Amino acid sequence: MKTFFNKGNGLLILALLFLAGCGSVPQSGDSAVSVLASTSFLADIAQNVAGDRLAVESLLPIGADPHAYQAAPADVSKIAESDVLILNGIEYEHFIELLLENAGGERLVIEATEGLTPHAMDEHAEGDEDHAHEAGDPHMWLDPNLVIAYVENIRDGLSEADPEGADTYKANAGAYIAQLRELDAFIREQVETIPAERRLLVTNHETFGYFAGRYGFTVVDTILPSFSSEAGASAREVASAIDAVKTSGAPAIFLGEVENADLAEQIANETGVKVVDGLYLETLTDGAPAATYIEMMKYNVAQIVEGLK
Repeated sequence: MKTFFNKGNGLLILALLFLAGCGSVPQSGDSAVSVLASTSFLADIAQNVAGDRLAVESLLPIGADPHAYQAAPADVSKIAESDVLILNGIEYEHFIELLLENAGGERLVIEATEGLTPHAMDEHAEGDEDHAHEAGDPHMWLDPNLVIAYVENIRDGLSEADPEGADTYKANAGAYIAQLRELDAFIREQVETIPAERRLLVTNHETFGYFAGRYGFTVVDTILPSFSSEAGASAREVASAIDAVKTSGAPAIFLGEVENADLAEQIANETGVKVVDGLYLETLTDGAPAATYIEMMKYNVAQIVEGLK
């Protein structure tokens, strides 16, 4: 089993080659498979599949912004020691390529979004010089229905790495998928309490595409016209956002927990809408209110529903 990294077009492409007759992923000295996920929410999703059999660690600490993350030397060691690395994929982990090169070795890479078709990037985001996300919008986890595919991919990967635990991973995945379906139904119920004409989302960067499509929201505008929370906005783009908010009648602007609220507050002052900040879109919290992926989603939905009623 080998992992290959292709740097063509400046993109990180991960592919697994399963060779006939190869064994499972090399295990650490204590015979336990070492599993590392890129982010805290992915680690939680994976831990639900692994159950008590394996411990899943997050590469990024709680509260870190993946768009602005500066890797530390310890990160190379974590990757080097891992037998399994779980990534969201679709170029979300733009910081990972150099770490993988420095870590060396071989490991099973599970791309959680494998088999899913991403939304194309909005054309006005093409100027983002940080990372263009040419592969599409990576924020699929904000639709729990799509996270079912994450769970299935993680289940299959862990079963490949640890064949003796395959039945455990299958059972755990089935139980967690049932919870995700319950979460999906819960979100639908909550959204139905918002008048249809008020199901409008103005956000700080493009994260809500899958969520909006699943639950019947309209994304009115994004203040930062890019998938990256690190991007800036021109005076013309700010004026356009102000006009879009006024024209649509959107009652609120929604921000993620790591985003700068200054621009949103400027637009809110011009339009009279409120700013709802502190949504947890890309990281869990240490305890309440978003200690797990499911709790993160429920918290976000509660904030959105309250902001739009």
